[in-house]
Amino acid sequence: MMTPSLPQNTTIVESGDPDARTALVLHGGGGPQTVAPIAGHLAATMHVLTPTHPGWNGTSRPDDIASVAQLATAYLESLLERGERDVVVVGSSIGGWIALEMAIQSAADDRYADLIGAVIDIDGVGAVVEGEPGADFFALDARQLAEAAWHNAELGYRDPTTFTDEQRAIQQSNGETMAAIAGRGISDATLLKRLDAITVPTLVVFGASDRIVTPAYGQAVARAMPGAEFAVIADAGHLPHLEAPGATWAVIDPFVIRIR
Repeated sequence: MMTPSLPQNTTIVESGDPDARTALVLHGGGGPQTVAPIAGHLAATMHVLTPTHPGWNGTSRPDDIASVAQLATAYLESLLERGERDVVVVGSSIGGWIALEMAIQSAADDRYADLIGAVIDIDGVGAVVEGEPGADFFALDARQLAEAAWHNAELGYRDPTTFTDEQRAIQQSNGETMAAIAGRGISDATLLKRLDAITVPTLVVFGASDRIVTPAYGQAVARAMPGAEFAVIADAGHLPHLEAPGATWAVIDPFVIRIR
């Protein structure tokens, strides 16, 4: 079986100091614009790579990337080809799941042994936690999604009737890609049990008002990893870096300093 790889035309935005430590910032279902504040903040002290996942925003997705695990492998291969090492992988939502899967695979494969130096999982999905089911994402309409994902739903609500045909097509395509890669349940029943393979420094950050996956869910994910840290951001939902950026940086920055 061939190793999955990113398409040659994959968009990867680089920012910050090219001589500094690298941070790979992975977006969730909403696309790369949802993690732009993270990339911008980290670029002040790091070399930041912000890719658009294959299949998002009108890009192509090869047949050999049909799962989160395969996408994680493709990103590891990309880092290997670039000669990177000791990368801090930062993931939001499904990006957090990809980051965890990358750390698991790097721990199991000597070729990737030095690639991942730390993980920051921001309201990541993917695990199945007993008693803490995730929201049925694909069953939510725009209003319900805003109410589940945001502390202040009015900030997150976008009226679908105001979308252009192009915006509507991209949103539909993004949803289809997410379903193809993450499954309709956006989860992997094996993930929680495999997290104990992750030994690099890990920070799990959750918005206190997240109802896509709850802070209790996030705490269970953090407990599954030896030594992982867990923090809750007040007055924020599934994207705390958008709703409460100052409080989010106040948690992330000390962690980044400690792992240097």
